[in-house]
Amino acid sequence: MIREDRLLDEFLKMVRIASPSRQEARFALFLKGRLEAMGFEVLVDERAGNSAGCDTGNLIARLKGNTKVAEPLFFGAHMDTVSPGENIEPVIRDGKVFSSGATVLGADDKSGIAAILEAIRHIKEEGICYGDLELVFTVGEETGLLGARHLTRELLQARRGYVLDSGGKPGTIVNQGPAQDKIRAVIHGKAAHAGVNPEEGISAVQVAARAIDRMVLLRVDQETTANIGVISGGRATNIVCDRVEMEGEARSLSAGKLEQQTKHMADCLRDACLQFGARLEIEIERMYPAFYVKEDDPLVRLAKRAGKRAGMETRVVSSGGGSDVNFFNEYGLKTVNLATGMNKVHTTEEEISISDLLEATQFVAAIIEEAALAG
Repeated sequence: MIREDRLLDEFLKMVRIASPSRQEARFALFLKGRLEAMGFEVLVDERAGNSAGCDTGNLIARLKGNTKVAEPLFFGAHMDTVSPGENIEPVIRDGKVFSSGATVLGADDKSGIAAILEAIRHIKEEGICYGDLELVFTVGEETGLLGARHLTRELLQARRGYVLDSGGKPGTIVNQGPAQDKIRAVIHGKAAHAGVNPEEGISAVQVAARAIDRMVLLRVDQETTANIGVISGGRATNIVCDRVEMEGEARSLSAGKLEQQTKHMADCLRDACLQFGARLEIEIERMYPAFYVKEDDPLVRLAKRAGKRAGMETRVVSSGGGSDVNFFNEYGLKTVNLATGMNKVHTTEEEISISDLLEATQFVAAIIEEAALAG
């Protein structure tokens, strides 16, 4: 049986090991030891780590199955956490795990890693049939999906799998996610004394305000969102501001709608600069591609059968966020995202219920078992 005490103990150990983005080496070394003790062959994707600017690479682990009939499967999660993530002290209260309140908890995404490892321990200890398994634990996910973006694909033999990196009740299967464009803009106005000769200046703040006021932002439609998240500029109240820097984004499940929304935001900036005589520098970067796995795809059907085996209710949903799944699918690795129950992620109020962590583990174990039977 799955050992809840061991699962919880392992999760608590994991979150206490600091692994901020680009500084995952210590945690990767811990995982490498755990995986080798379980019989995995472990490789370090150094090329991806170097390209991502991290102090280690993705961990790729392989375990030979005890049956030849099952198609190889991979499971993935990311090793890094957001800040503040140093000196995490987990606290158990009312059946949930929190941080002490000064940091994030790190359930994003160490809950996924803990669930995967305990599920495989259970499968091996109970003598359950399983096919070849691979694990992909990535670096730099929180800073642009860097490990997945630079993944050395030849290291993976399995062509389909599951990533555990979503909030929501275990049993939730995310089969669709958006592409994202990042917009960086600099508006160059003209400085002048705000009290003596302001009419000789061009206010970059005013230009930015005009542009943003004309943008359709936040929830654009059911498939599309947009936001201006960062604005900075100005030196003093008595100087007409001559420079404003802005950062924003657009996301959509539809490639056409994303292009339209990004163009709309850029056009608003250009029109406002033209109207006031300001100069615009703008950079648009596609951060990650969209993905979509049909609900009747064998990968989703397998997860649904596994949920039934584990006595869990499953549901298929789309997401507004990005994850390693976006790049894995782009590279021809059929992947969906599974929920672990983590909640209020990226905040110091982050938490996860122990029962959800256990259910996520049971779901992984059921998927492995069902895949062997289906094979």
